[in-house]
Amino acid sequence: MSRPPRRDRYLFVRILEACNADCFMCEFALSRDTYRFTVEDFAELLPQAVASGVRYVRFTGGEPLMHQDVLALVRLGAEHGMRMSLITNGMMLPRMIEDLAEAGLAQVIVSLDGASAETHDVYRRLPGLFANGLAGLRRARDLGVLPRVNTVVGPHNYTEMPELQKVLTEAGVRQWELSALKLARTITYPDPDHVRAVCEPIYTADPDEVLVPLGKRFYGDTPEEQDRYFRHSQTPRASRPLCHVVDDVIYLDGKNGRAFGCSCLPHRVGEELGGAPIREGGEIVLDGPAFREHVDFFRRQGPLMCGGCSTTAAGYSDDVARLGVVPDWHY
Repeated sequence: MSRPPRRDRYLFVRILEACNADCFMCEFALSRDTYRFTVEDFAELLPQAVASGVRYVRFTGGEPLMHQDVLALVRLGAEHGMRMSLITNGMMLPRMIEDLAEAGLAQVIVSLDGASAETHDVYRRLPGLFANGLAGLRRARDLGVLPRVNTVVGPHNYTEMPELQKVLTEAGVRQWELSALKLARTITYPDPDHVRAVCEPIYTADPDEVLVPLGKRFYGDTPEEQDRYFRHSQTPRASRPLCHVVDDVIYLDGKNGRAFGCSCLPHRVGEELGGAPIREGGEIVLDGPAFREHVDFFRRQGPLMCGGCSTTAAGYSDDVARLGVVPDWHY
C-alpha cells in the first residue's frame, strides 16, 4: 500500500542515549552510553528526508543537549528547510536556548511531571530540573521558539495536573502533551472516578483562557477506552480501522540501524517486526520496501494491538481520519 502524499512528515532522530537525569520510568536513566548520531550522518540523511516529504525534524535521546554537536545538527537541518525541534529534560536549556534559537530551532519540548520542584525533581531525581525547565521555556517563548511540555501522568501525580495546567499557562507554554505512565506491569488507580473528577476539567477548559492538552485524554475519551485503561492499563489507541500516524512519521534509531513508523513503536515490549533497516546495500533508505511493509502492518493492526500509544499520536490519527489535515506541530 502506498502512502497518501498529502501531509508533511515528521522525522524523529535519537541522537544519543546518554542522560543526566534518573527518571524512574525511563530506560535511559543516568545512561553514559557513548553512541552519538553525527553531523555527517545527518548530512547523508537529509536529502532522503527531503525526498520523503519530511518537513519536521525532532531530536530525541537520552538528553539531546548533552550532544556536543547539537547546535550544528539543528543548524544543518534548518539550512535544509526543516522545522527543527528537540525534546529535553530542561536542565541545560536556560544556558543553551539562545544559541539553539540562533541555530534555527523552531520548537522545544520540556518534560515536566509535577507542578513544583518539590515533586517534579523527586520524580525525575535531579535537583534543579523544574526551575531550569520552566526558565528555559519562558526564554524560548520570548525568542520565538514554540514552547511545549510533555507530561507523564500516573497514580503518583494526577492530582497535580490542575495546578500544573495553571503553571504552564502562566509561563506561556503553547502546547501540552499529557500521556499515561507506561510500565511493564498494570498501573492501578484506586478510584477511577476520582481521576475523572480531577482531570476532566483540564480537557474541557476554555482553550482561550488556559492551556488544554493535545490529543486524547490520557485515560481515554470514550467509555470503552476508559474501561480498557483503568482495568487493563491499555492507553488510548488510534481509532479503528486504520492508524494514520505511520503514514506521517519516521523514527530513526541510528545506534541500532532501525527505522520505525511511529515514535512509540521503538519502545514496544516484544515488538516482533523490529522496524526496518535504515541502510540497504550500504546506502540510507528512509522509505524503502522493508519500511513500507512495517508501516502497512501497523497501519492496519495498530488500532487492534498497540498497547503503548501516546495521547498525541492517538489524537493525531483520529484528526487525520476526521479532517484529512492536522495543524502544525500537533504530533
